[in-house]
Amino acid sequence: MGHRLSKIYTRTGDAGTTGLGDGNRVSKNSLRIHSLGEIDELNACVGLLLTETLPDDVRALLTDVQHDLFDLGGEVCIPGMSMISTKQVDKLEAALDAWNEDLSPLKDFILPGGSRAASQAHLCRTVCRRAERMLVGLAQEEAVNDGPRQYLNRLSDLMFVLGRHLNKVDGHGDVLWQKGKNA
Repeated sequence: MGHRLSKIYTRTGDAGTTGLGDGNRVSKNSLRIHSLGEIDELNACVGLLLTETLPDDVRALLTDVQHDLFDLGGEVCIPGMSMISTKQVDKLEAALDAWNEDLSPLKDFILPGGSRAASQAHLCRTVCRRAERMLVGLAQEEAVNDGPRQYLNRLSDLMFVLGRHLNKVDGHGDVLWQKGKNA
């Protein structure tokens, strides 16, 4: 670990800038800092999901995801750093395939809901999509490796399937959208 945080406030950000991992200072309103914030929020949402009663394989993967998201944030915080690779993306794809295999094919759109854990997985999915959009915006302005974008794209897919999987494990079915239900 680099520097030990013995003092939490530094006053260095009082003027609206913050330090990146490479020592450069940028505006707290920069796309890079917004991307970091979205990734941090996503990690917090995954942490909230981990407070639920979950199958052991789900808990293990989500714990790994939290570590990956911290690495992903580190990569975004240090321009030019590479920490997320196809290895992490492939692990998400394997879980996606395994959990999706036991689910019935979708014929309708589903609503985020069912069990509490499934609903939290859907919340993680929406925050993940926002983080991905922010990272794409950053990549249009500055160099960003492909790994983080691919990881977030796969993670949002995983969270969708995980929501369905958790509903099934909890004895709930999918909550199906009914077109014009209240028309």
